[in-house]
Amino acid sequence: MNGLAAFQRNQPGGEEKLINEYAPLVKKIAYHLISRLPPNIQPDDLIQAGMIGLLEAARNYDSEQGASFETYAGIRIRGAMLDEIRRSDWAPRSVHKKARMVSEAIREIENETGRDARDHEVAERLGMSVEDYHQVLRDANGYRVVSFDEISPADEYASELGRADFGGPQDALQKADFKRCLAEAIAGLPERERLVLALYYDEELNLREIGEVLGVSESRVCQIHGQAVVRLKARMEAWRKD
Repeated sequence: MNGLAAFQRNQPGGEEKLINEYAPLVKKIAYHLISRLPPNIQPDDLIQAGMIGLLEAARNYDSEQGASFETYAGIRIRGAMLDEIRRSDWAPRSVHKKARMVSEAIREIENETGRDARDHEVAERLGMSVEDYHQVLRDANGYRVVSFDEISPADEYASELGRADFGGPQDALQKADFKRCLAEAIAGLPERERLVLALYYDEELNLREIGEVLGVSESRVCQIHGQAVVRLKARMEAWRKD
């Protein structure tokens, strides 16, 4: 380790000073995440996990890798928080199972028809009503933390980047290939699903705010988001297997 973090850590009480200096960053990230999570997740739990991520960042930071300490620490902090949420996964197994069934049904229908799978087609394939199908989407989406993590087997997202060291050329090529394939899959989504993803992930609006933009209920936005994610998961299945 070298650079600012190493210098501060090697001073008397340096590590403690570094932790204190960046503790507000932990809280900022925690409260940003909490606005997008189910109400049973408590900010204090995220902050505790984030402080561990900050401590690991202080010990492992290497300025020669090119990232500032704040950027590196932010990745480690957010990754530690998401890891903690996944370790205490609150979703019933039935929710995961139904989400996988929906994804498989969408993949089959789109392979057969060559177009977007429609709600009534997926519901019929699963032997359920459209209303029950929509409820499955809402249930799956309500338990989802970072939905794209389920699509990617690589360390693409912040939680994985937070655990990993900076990768070599092979890792960079794999990430670039995944980004390209995912971008193409997103571009091929129905317009409303694509818009919801853009507002949620790029503009960082919550479901209620997106509903206000689109003029629909929060429940409907939750359903659209869930539909988009399972559709992407279905379309990225071949990439995941490769």
